[in-house]
Amino acid sequence: MSAGETLPVAITRTLWAAAGGGPDLLNKLEITGRGDLPSVFPVSDLATAAIGVAGLAIAELIAVRFGETPRVRVDRRLSSVWFGLSVRPQGWPLPSLWDPLSADYETENGWIRLHMNAPHHRDAALSVLKAEPDKQSVAGQAAHWQANDLETAVVTAGGCAATMRSIAEWKTHPQGSAVAGEPLFYILTQDSGSTRDWDGPRHRPLAGLRILDLTRVLSGPIATRFLAGFGAEVLRIDPPWWDEPIVALEVALGKRCARLDLRAPSNRELFTQLLSEADVLIHGYRPDALARLGFDAEQCQKIRPGLINVSLDAYGWTGPWKGRRGFDSLVQMSSGIADAGMKRLGKTRPTPLPVQALDHSVGYFLAAAAIRGLTNRFKSGAGFEARTSLARMAALLIDQPGAQENAPIAPEEPSDLSENVEKTSWGPARRIKPPVVVDGAPLRWDLPASALGSSEPKWQSR
Repeated sequence: MSAGETLPVAITRTLWAAAGGGPDLLNKLEITGRGDLPSVFPVSDLATAAIGVAGLAIAELIAVRFGETPRVRVDRRLSSVWFGLSVRPQGWPLPSLWDPLSADYETENGWIRLHMNAPHHRDAALSVLKAEPDKQSVAGQAAHWQANDLETAVVTAGGCAATMRSIAEWKTHPQGSAVAGEPLFYILTQDSGSTRDWDGPRHRPLAGLRILDLTRVLSGPIATRFLAGFGAEVLRIDPPWWDEPIVALEVALGKRCARLDLRAPSNRELFTQLLSEADVLIHGYRPDALARLGFDAEQCQKIRPGLINVSLDAYGWTGPWKGRRGFDSLVQMSSGIADAGMKRLGKTRPTPLPVQALDHSVGYFLAAAAIRGLTNRFKSGAGFEARTSLARMAALLIDQPGAQENAPIAPEEPSDLSENVEKTSWGPARRIKPPVVVDGAPLRWDLPASALGSSEPKWQSR
């Protein structure tokens, strides 16, 4: 961080450079608002920076296509709120985002987090523990295990678990060491001679573009939600058995959601057709999962020359855990964030970030990369591939100075809500106002959040 530079600007500079952006555009960024989410880490600074980087990518695209660079204003307070939940049900209760069994448990020698939101992950953990599906039974069985042994057993069984490690332990762990050596973004451009322009007007710069969304909770859907907000057509594809109703309420805004089982050859043919007409593919499958289905990066580029292919995983793209299932809450345990929160605040149990900040920051980072890929394709016709991970974003956050002595973010007020009522699949709702403003290109969504599987797997006619 250079002299006189604020932390959110410094983080923005780092993220923007990692996405391949030039430094000149940073003078178009204005940060307003104040306040911090309660954390020993600078979560509100990260929120402001990540959303700012996505806004800068839109400004750069507008500059390249239309010849003038708009200003980008990011509200620190609203960014902090959007890193939690943006949706406010009107007249009905919002159920819990978590399965009751997804929690931190004490073992013989430390803490472990078991992630059981998905039924198959829950079944895997319960089978290893030989526990009944209630929290008391799980806690009783976990207490007889060594933390690392239980972590290994649950992961081997197809579940999701993470031992709580310290920052120092993670840095010397083979996976932590591997992630530390990775760039924030792997970026590769591929000369394809594709069509360069599209029909999006200045005020809806992504209109006319098609985004194929193969992501689940939470980063990838946040990225595609942002792209939809500037006019892109987003088609989300999920397998028939997957559901995440409350998360979908938050992140399916602006999208159509369909289902396909890509293990079936006929569905792979349909997916190939969808991909051949897409401009951007964003996916959060584990490394090599799409390749095993016949859709590695090289094949995707052949199917759609000029494709912008953006992906993420949990624990990084190198090292012994590169294929490990993971979520934000697990990476916080593995990387030392939950341990640092506990120790620095004098708590007696894991103390994670107040929001799933790794998921959200990576989501906006992915959106920025996708937009930069489109800008690059407009200029050169080249395809574009980029990938990052939750663990790499955790390393960035850990390396920042501690949270400043700023006041807490102000309580929510009625004026924070957008005026229009969104008719979601779950009931009427309103959203918190957008956290970023790009001059002349307002962030708004044409479709309400809809349930997974509520649309057909096809593009709308152009």
